[in-house]
Parts: sequence; C-alpha cells; structure tokens
Amino acid sequence: MKAVRRDLVRNGPGSVKMILVDSDDLWFVYNLIAIGDSVMARTVRKVLRQTAGGRDADRVTLKLEIKVEAIDYDKEGSVLRRKGKNILENEHVKIGAFHTLELELHRPFILRKNLRRFVTSGRGVSPSLGNMGLIGIRCTPIGLGSWCKCRSGCGINARRVANILLVGRSMTSTHSRIETSIPRKHGPAIAGYESALKKFLENVLRVFLKHIDFNVVRCAVIASPGFTNDQFHRHLLLEAERRQLRPIIENNSRIILVHTSSGYKHSLREVLDAPNVMNMIKDTKAAQEVRALKDFFSMLSNDLACACYGPKHVEIAHERMVVQTLLMTDDLFRNSDVVTRKKYVNLVNSIKDLGGTAHIFSSMHVSGEQLAQLTGIAAILRFPLPDLEDIEM
Repeated sequence: MKAVRRDLVRNGPGSVKMILVDSDDLWFVYNLIAIGDSVMARTVRKVLRQTAGGRDADRVTLKLEIKVEAIDYDKEGSVLRRKGKNILENEHVKIGAFHTLELELHRPFILRKNLRRFVTSGRGVSPSLGNMGLIGIRCTPIGLGSWCKCRSGCGINARRVANILLVGRSMTSTHSRIETSIPRKHGPAIAGYESALKKFLENVLRVFLKHIDFNVVRCAVIASPGFTNDQFHRHLLLEAERRQLRPIIENNSRIILVHTSSGYKHSLREVLDAPNVMNMIKDTKAAQEVRALKDFFSMLSNDLACACYGPKHVEIAHERMVVQTLLMTDDLFRNSDVVTRKKYVNLVNSIKDLGGTAHIFSSMHVSGEQLAQLTGIAAILRFPLPDLEDIEM
C-alpha cells in the first residue's frame, strides 16, 4: 500500500490518501474503515438527463465522498464496497443520496476519520493420478501459486483440478481454476492419456509463469500426496530448458517439493509446516502464526494445564498474569460491537505490557480458520493452572 498524502492530528481528526497495491491491502483497509468514517473516490454512476424526447440515462465518472454505513469485502473479485450517503456537493448526485463506492487496486482514495481511535489487527501499511499444489511465498510476505487436486471419475476417465491460490500476509484466496479430464492409464483409452496429461501440465505451467514472479516471490512450493509434484516439476524444468525460461532456470533452488496428505486447501497447514518451506519463510507473519498455533496444540496435548482457550478461561488466566502467548482471530479483535472490541484491544495491550506476546490471526488464513474452531481465542501459559478445567467456559 502507498500512502500518497497524510493530514493527521494527534488524538483528533485526520485523513490519508492511499493507493492499494495488492489484495492484502484490501483486507487491511477493510479492517481500517469503520462505520461513520468518510471515503472519497472516483466512481461511475448512472445519471438521468432531460432531453427533448424525454429522459435519457447516461453513465458518468465523478468524484463522491460518502459517510460509510455498510462495508462489504469481495475477496474473489478483489473489491471493497462501502455504502453510505453522499456528503460532497455534486451536480449529478444530491447530498444525502445513497451510493456504493468500490475500492479497487491501483486507484487512489481518501479516508477521513473524525477521531483516530481505531485499532487495526496488527498488519503493516501472499489416488493414482495424485493431487498436486503449487504455492509461492512472496517477500512482502505474500504467497502466490496453485493448489491442484485430482478426483476419480466414472468409467475410463479421471479429472484433474488445479486451484490457483494466493497466500498472503492476511488472507488465502483462490485466483483461478484449471480442470482437465484425463483417460485412465490402462485399457483402450491409454492412447489419449499422454496427450491429455501434457495438456494439463502445460495449462498449469502457463498459470505458474503468469503469476509467480521471482523478483517478489520468496519460494514456489509444489505439493502432492503422490508423485504428481515430481511429474510437474520435471515438466517445468524440461520446458524451462527447451524454451530458455531464465526466471525458472536461475531460481530452480527456490522451487520446493513437499509431500501432503491431500490436494485440498486445508493441507496448506502441512505445506507451511514443512521444514524446507519454514526455512524460506521463517520471518513472515504466516510462518509465525503457524509456529504459534503448533506450539499451542503441542502444549494442549502434552501439558493441558499450561494451555487454555475460550474467552472466559483466557480472561481468568490474564487476571492471574500467567499468559505468555495470546492467540486471537481478527474477527474478535475487530468486533463490530464497540464494547467487545475495546475489551479485546485492551486485553492484547495489557498482555504485551506484561511482557507477553500476542498473535492476531487472519480469519482468511488457514491457521485463522483453525483457531476460529476453538472459539477464536487461546493462550499458552507461563505456568500451569490446573483449576481452569473446573471452570465452565
């Protein structure tokens, strides 16, 4: 994200002109904008004009400023929509008229707040046929790649599906999908097996070359439960040599193969937990969250009295000043209820003041989804509190 201009007053009103650079910036701004803020941006609106023959509709581009009353985030379309009443006088739109502004990538907008009392969630301004995944980790840190799976089909065909995922600082989203029907390797349909397989691998390669830029990508991971990752890796290197694809040849050491139990999205946990991947992304936010969650589940299995989850248990542990590490989803940290939100913000600040650490997990990441299944809040304790088990959650 680029901050073009800032006009801020300490503990008072302020405005910032920003340009969104990638999809993670949309998620950051979604957490930043609150009901009651105002947003100014260029937009397109249908305007009715009076003509000699009656009324004619026309679409015009204009600049509007609205007071936000509702916010909607479309992660698939990479669009953030804010609905509210217009507060900027305009010849086409009356003051007080409702309008929906869309914030898109690479388009500037101005955010105004009457009082800088907001808090963000800690993100700064990515069977026999087998399943396969490609994942890249950007240096920002953001990750881009594809997650491929294969589903057995009826009769003599099987289907290979590739889902292109973006693994970023704040979210994991699906970018595109490749689907190919491939004949089985045995029987009368074997003649079409090689050509169908080559077509599938070529389609995945095309997506790989389109999305993974090694100038910004930290590593690319090819993951599968069988040998499909080796199969695609060989195809990738052969094509790189034949077509002299310098980015692939020069960055071969940053392409990592990982074995996973499936090709579904939840297996991203296995990818991020792989030692060779962790070495490449160890200083990223996603890796820190995975490590913290792994430590929590390990403590929960080996020493139950040194780990707890649920709002009530965590609050009691904090009152006794024994919380070493707090794990919380941003759904709680950014709760729409002001009282609840302030409670969790104060909890995070208090734990940090006492020397503890706090991890705010994005609900759009696989690790955040896993934490949300445990009420969205958990803690690793400095020393055991066995009596917590007797307190109802």
